[in-house]
Formats: sequence, structure tokens, C-alpha cells
Amino acid sequence: MVEPVEPVESGTDAEPLVLVTGGTGTLGRAVVRGLSARGLAVRLLSRRPRPAGDRGPCRWATGDLTTGEGVDAAVSGAGVIVHCATTLGRGDVAATRRLADAAHRAGSRPHLVYISIVGVDRVPLPYYRAKLAAERVVAESGLPWTVLRATQFHDLIARVTDAQRLSPVALALAGVRFQPVDAEEVAERLADLAVGEPAGRVPDMGGPQVRDHAELTRATLRARGRRRPVLPLWLPGAAFRGYRAGGHLAPDHAVGRITYEEYLAGAVR
Repeated sequence: MVEPVEPVESGTDAEPLVLVTGGTGTLGRAVVRGLSARGLAVRLLSRRPRPAGDRGPCRWATGDLTTGEGVDAAVSGAGVIVHCATTLGRGDVAATRRLADAAHRAGSRPHLVYISIVGVDRVPLPYYRAKLAAERVVAESGLPWTVLRATQFHDLIARVTDAQRLSPVALALAGVRFQPVDAEEVAERLADLAVGEPAGRVPDMGGPQVRDHAELTRATLRARGRRRPVLPLWLPGAAFRGYRAGGHLAPDHAVGRITYEEYLAGAVR
């Protein structure tokens, strides 16, 4: 049962109501904070009801992009949609299409801002292919649109190592480098794009440093106070050839400021 959307004024032309999908995720939460700090009216779309006691500044809409239930109500009155929700590829294309269709039914032609990943057109992972196809849905939706591609978030790199915490060794992808970027910084960029004019595909956003995965793994272990040998893991296939070729990197767009070590230091304080 989908709960009704909390009422909210639509906002002025200068400060439209902004709907954030996936607003309870790592990136979505940061986007909501950034938009709210700018004084904008923000509505969060989540599959789950608002937690009891939550007194956050945004309004809440409960709906499901995988079925479409509640999405029309969530989109109603929105002048901008920041689409952060993902199913890790399983249903991203269909969900994005449902969102765009709901925006058309609302009749307001909101500005659709979509977050994607650097390398979706160069690294043939199934998830990347889904993100690329979702980009096309956005671009062909007939709505004003903006797409930002970012490199991997710091927390994703850390989780790969943390998931191996019970292993006597830590595995790192052989020959693969990453350019981790801080999710808060990506959220700030998305918030800037949301209040700006539709811009199509904007320049990629990468972290400040391109680093070998083994080096990042050792940094994570040090920050966690764990001692493990780091062993290279060579994986076959076109996707990992794409990684080794650096298809997921954006060295010419190293605009992030927070380094991986700075992220780790903040994460363990």
C-alpha cells in the first residue's frame, strides 16, 4: 500500500519543487541536504514510508519505480527531478522510463537530472550497459535533461575491502586503477545542476587522484587497523579489460578535492 504524498507548495519559478529519487541512499541523502540548504522545496521518493521520528526538512513520497505505484503522485508539482535511484542494473531502464512517463503525465515538463557512471560506454559490465541505456531514455524522453557521469565513490572502494574483513588476505584487482570521488562532492554538483538550466551531458566528474587498486586496498586496511597481505586478482573478460584500459577513469576531469585517505580519516572518526 503506497502512502499519500505529503503536501508541499510547488515553489516559485526561481525555486521549483525538486523531487529526488533514491533519496535515502548514500548519494540521494546528500543531494537532499544540498538542495535543502539552498532553501529549495524538496520531496524525497522512497519505496519505504518515512521513519517514525524523522524530522528532516524535505517532504516524503512513498512510491516504487519498479512497479510505478505512487510515482505519478510523487512527480506531481515537481519542476526538477534528480534521479538517483538505482536497482544496480536489474530494472534501471524500465524505472527511468516510468519516471519520464509520469513526468509527461504531470504536464509540467520538469528538468530531469540523471547521475550516471564514467565509462558506461567503454566498460561492458551489465550494470554499466543498463546505466547507458537509462541515459538514452533520459535524452530521448522529450523532457529538458542533464546527465552527469561520475567515477566510483570512495565508499564503494572501501566496501570492496571491508567485505573481505574475515579473510586472511585482501584481494585487489590486478592492473586496475580507480579514481574515487567523494559522494558529497558529487551531490553538490548535482544540486548545482538541478538549479541550473538543462545542459544535456555535462563534463564528467572524477576524484582528485588515479590510484592502483592494490594501493587503495592497503590504505583501507591501514585505516581500519588491520594487517593483511594484499594479493592481485586477475579477472578475465571484456569488462575487466575495459577496467585495465582505464575506460572508467576521467583524468582530465579530476575536479574532486577530497582524497581517499581524507575520506577514510573522516569515516573512522
